[in-house]
Amino acid sequence: MSGFDNFNTDFYQSSYSVDDQNQAGYGYNHEDQYNKQSGQYDYSQQMGYPAPGVMQSQQPYTGQIFQPTQTYTPSSSQSMYSSSFDDEPPLLEELGINFDHIWQKTLTVLHPLKAADGSIMNETDLAGPMVFCLAFGATLLLAGKIQFGYVYGISAIGCLGVYCLLNLMSMTGVSFGCVASVLGYCLLPMIVLSSFGVLFSLQGLMGIVLTAAIIGWCSLSASKIFISALAMDGQQLLVAYPCALLYGVFALISVF
Repeated sequence: MSGFDNFNTDFYQSSYSVDDQNQAGYGYNHEDQYNKQSGQYDYSQQMGYPAPGVMQSQQPYTGQIFQPTQTYTPSSSQSMYSSSFDDEPPLLEELGINFDHIWQKTLTVLHPLKAADGSIMNETDLAGPMVFCLAFGATLLLAGKIQFGYVYGISAIGCLGVYCLLNLMSMTGVSFGCVASVLGYCLLPMIVLSSFGVLFSLQGLMGIVLTAAIIGWCSLSASKIFISALAMDGQQLLVAYPCALLYGVFALISVF
């Protein structure tokens, strides 16, 4: 025991006691101790933030509830698409197919002496000519003649020739689509000739007379429409001659 007593006397003596520890424990702050040990600074006191647990008074909201302001304005293209479809034209009109104009052009061709409406005839309408070309090829097919390639080939070459000729003769000029439309509509009497060729032969005298009458009918109708559409007064015979040559080739296909 003497060694243990010497150890107590040699040990460092301080004035700290258990009572002092109990008294200091009552004022111990864990947050301050943590902040001091971790090196953090209490910014709430510097910036004026309220202490924890203290409720700060809020300012009343003065805006409009559930009424947000519009910050986006639609572009012109979006507003155009959002419009009603009732304002759009019909699909057939957008495709350039007008049955009323087709019927009026057909009646103009069937009445060679009737005055043509230049405003209607100066349109690029290829629906009627395509139908008439198919009908002409079909009637030739009924007669045992498969001539669809010749019909379309001669039509393209003839339209190109008449187009060049009319642009040289007229002051205003004409489009290729208008020439193809007029020549295609005036092919309607040739369908009548090919239909007669299904029933009887056109190589006799009566067939020759009928063929000549049909060629004159087609060329007269085509020249009348071109004169009214292009304001070429006094030049109908000059326009009718190349048209007669074109329809004469179709007549030869129908006869032979």
